[in-house]
Amino acid sequence: MPDETTPPQTAPWAEPHDDPAVARVSRRPAGAAESARANRGWWDRAADGYQAEHGGFLQDSGFVWGPEGLTEADAGLLGPRPALRGARVLEIGCGAAQCARWLAAQGARVVGVDIALAQLRHSHRIDARTGAGVPVAQADAQLLPFADAAFDLACSSFGAFPFLPDATAALTEAARVLRPGGRLVFSVTHPVRWMFPDDPTEAGMTVVQPYFDRRPYIEEDERGRAVYVEHHHTLGDWTAAITAAGLRLTALTEPEWPKENRTVWGGWGPHRGRYVPGTAIFTAEKPARP
Repeated sequence: MPDETTPPQTAPWAEPHDDPAVARVSRRPAGAAESARANRGWWDRAADGYQAEHGGFLQDSGFVWGPEGLTEADAGLLGPRPALRGARVLEIGCGAAQCARWLAAQGARVVGVDIALAQLRHSHRIDARTGAGVPVAQADAQLLPFADAAFDLACSSFGAFPFLPDATAALTEAARVLRPGGRLVFSVTHPVRWMFPDDPTEAGMTVVQPYFDRRPYIEEDERGRAVYVEHHHTLGDWTAAITAAGLRLTALTEPEWPKENRTVWGGWGPHRGRYVPGTAIFTAEKPARP
């Protein structure tokens, strides 16, 4: 692992977001508070554009696990659809609560949390338009405002977990709110994507970044304050964190890119998707009490 005392460096493999607050890209340590503050602000600024660009793909009431387009309706990672009826479900990093809305349509008793108020405003907008409302709350995934064992299921589709520095702490918190025997399923950027530039075309198929460099990708303002932070954890890091959180890994799903999906989403697209996995979905269970 690179020395974390290395000064911030420009990251040539990544293009900063089109955000006037961003002055430069760096690689340096970023803790829980700095990451939360930066990403709350970034998602509040980016929510309108994000929902305008990707809302159709995500659907108002649809559960999509990643840019490949794998849906929960097809994958059944949370369990058989009839079993969702009456289940208490928490969506972590819900955005505009598209996944939560789909779960509610299956009869689940679901609540969503997100760090960005602007994302939750889009949830209310969709609720008003569709008449299919779900309860949501503004909260940091690192400190969930729920009692122990409050939920049967917890899920996150590219929600909070890619933005959290301590995978073990984040998963321990998710495990805390699950009942014994409960299930956690979450999707993140596949860790091998960390090695490639943010270019989904043939030109982006060259490894330019060490897989084992765990320093986060940070966009900073002109004063050096983080305005966006994304953290990298290897497959080994995620599986170790799941175990350390007292959970049992039961499946790792790596969706293949369907030929019919021509969508380009940031560094994801049909060309790269033929060669490199873009999404990792972890399924874990909290052991039932003896």
